[in-house]
Amino acid sequence: MWITRVSINNPVFATMVMVALCVLGLFAYGRLGVEQMPDITFPGAFIEVAYPGASPEAVEREVSKVIEEALNSIAGVKRITSRSFEGRSQTSVEFSLNADMSRAMQEVRDRVAAVQAVFPRDAKAPTVARFNNDNNQPTVSIALLSPTRNARELSLLADQTVSKRLGRVEGVARVDIGGLAKREVRIDLDPTRLRAYGITPAEIATALREANNDQPVGLLSNNTTDAILRVEGRVRDPHRFTEVVVARRGGLALTLGDLGSLVEREKEPDSIGRINGQRAVNFDVFKQQDANIVATGEAVKAALEELRKTLPQDVELRVIFAASDFVKDSLTGLQHTLIEGALLTVAIVFLFLHSWRSTIITGLTLPIAVISSFIAVQAFGFTLNFMTMMALSLCIGLLIDDAIVVRENIVRHVHMGRARRHRRDRPGGDGDDLRDLRGVRAGRVHGRHHRQVLLSVRRDGGRGCAGEPLRQLHARPDAVEHLARSARRACAQLAGGAASDPRHRPHARRAAHGV
Repeated sequence: MWITRVSINNPVFATMVMVALCVLGLFAYGRLGVEQMPDITFPGAFIEVAYPGASPEAVEREVSKVIEEALNSIAGVKRITSRSFEGRSQTSVEFSLNADMSRAMQEVRDRVAAVQAVFPRDAKAPTVARFNNDNNQPTVSIALLSPTRNARELSLLADQTVSKRLGRVEGVARVDIGGLAKREVRIDLDPTRLRAYGITPAEIATALREANNDQPVGLLSNNTTDAILRVEGRVRDPHRFTEVVVARRGGLALTLGDLGSLVEREKEPDSIGRINGQRAVNFDVFKQQDANIVATGEAVKAALEELRKTLPQDVELRVIFAASDFVKDSLTGLQHTLIEGALLTVAIVFLFLHSWRSTIITGLTLPIAVISSFIAVQAFGFTLNFMTMMALSLCIGLLIDDAIVVRENIVRHVHMGRARRHRRDRPGGDGDDLRDLRGVRAGRVHGRHHRQVLLSVRRDGGRGCAGEPLRQLHARPDAVEHLARSARRACAQLAGGAASDPRHRPHARRAAHGV
């Protein structure tokens, strides 16, 4: 292969290429993102509509079927599934794998917004979202607790300070709050008075909705300016609701206070947060779909450090769970396993080859190949996750197998008598020239070479043989004189044998070892 020839003929160039690959690989490794799993986008959308108080049959008839008919004509739709429950409708849309999800999601939002006017009056605004299984679990779970403050004070801090700061963190999609103590105005109606005046709770609700509203009444204009007129009817004080007129019977104005009582209290909790038995407010932070889980987790922790400096001393903001820490610890464990596997593999190679030189040469292939692979990982937009790290772990065995095969092949060729190539063996190197041998053009012998060297003895090109190799001689530098005498005798024998016996070819080789 040309790569092998170039590397053998230019060892410095090959070394610099490997060093450059390692440097680029380390640079790419520093820019790689860290995720739990690869980024897999499922081609689907999810629509949910709340319809309080409606039966499943009414939800199916008035909401689910309307959405299905609107979405059925979108290009690329593979399957539509609807589920109707009491008070809500859930519709999932599955697209084909080659569908453009950005365009498909925009079409879904447009179709749902177009049929929203057909929904019943009590139906809530629909929620449209993409399938995202990786984001079903919160990225960070946080708790706000205090041993001295009540639930209402903690709820105010959580709702007005902590949640707003966490929502501004880069990569955060939403923040769900649990355990809040909310205030509400409750109206307890007297059934006896309602029956006596013939008033229904629906009439009272309609009257309160109309009274607690700001309404524009017109535009006041003159030659220079225009002024908008608006009647401010919204009640500022909750206790003023008792003065609202809800009905008239026989010329008598009936107020809310005549038909019931108004109580301001805490709303019945729909969730409770406790840490070791202590009342707390919990936050579940969810990342955006394309955000990096580790980067988002670190940004949330940095925001928590800023919040701790502004909160009162008796209020504690504690991190309960961080998925980013789990991902980092898991990937760190995989990295340690990768390094341990590489070291054990090198140790086993030494155990079988019994050569430090072969072990080092074989072991150097592992870091060079693994570090260089990060260039391709970063170039193709991949991240460091469980799949890529396990793939690198499996590649360790393949790399060491290939390295052993190549190293054993090199050793086999050396034992067969192939000449080793050194820098001083090439033209222009240092060494003692043996060209003064009669009828022989020998290679160069290293004056300071302490290992056994291999010389190719050739017939002198001046005799018309163009320097064909006759035999190869192994010698040490301290036996140059003996090597010269052996070379002369070998050339004389080969020349005489070739003249008397035609079976002796110029390419015949023998091994003569100098001492």
